[in-house]
Amino acid sequence: MTTSLRIVIADDEPRMRDYMWQSLERLGHQVVAAARTGRELIEQCRTHQPDLIISDIKMPDMDGIEAAAQIYRSNAIPVILVSAFHDVELIERASRNHILAYLVKPVEDTDLAPAIAVARQRFSEFEALRQEAADARQALEDRKVIERAKGILMKRAGLAEPDAFRRLQKLASSKSQKLVDVAQAVVTAEEAVTAETQSSGGAEFASIPRPS
Repeated sequence: MTTSLRIVIADDEPRMRDYMWQSLERLGHQVVAAARTGRELIEQCRTHQPDLIISDIKMPDMDGIEAAAQIYRSNAIPVILVSAFHDVELIERASRNHILAYLVKPVEDTDLAPAIAVARQRFSEFEALRQEAADARQALEDRKVIERAKGILMKRAGLAEPDAFRRLQKLASSKSQKLVDVAQAVVTAEEAVTAETQSSGGAEFASIPRPS
């Protein structure tokens, strides 16, 4: 059963705001506010303290990425960005500012549901990292390492994203190490094998360690 979330949406196009509102309600969520600009988004989040933000990028006065960054400084809320363009530069900016999912318009219900699930999963992982890290900046850097390690496990061991994260958690627990340290070990091993493969013309990947 889907957990109902309290969501703030933001888009400067009335038709898009209405569509997102209706789509989210069909998915069982509650839209607590709809903003037209980046500054309105900040104010609405300050007032309503939502579980999730879904925001357009290009908006008057402040874009969605900058608004999300300002919101995060006072309150950690997962953010999904929506854009009319698949812009590499925007995606890179988003990844540096705690954005957990990115959708390209037109957005369908079938796009929203998995994006929300991914954002919630990644936010849960990030919050766990914040308990280990000294500050949010370090937690963001740790998350990048863990995302790389998850990707390696997904590719090499054929795991789904949640299963890859659980594999890392079990390894960390069995070795009494921090999650990010285990993730870094996986990344380092992958880099070493890749370098060896390139220099030798081919080599098999060393098996991913399993928790004892």
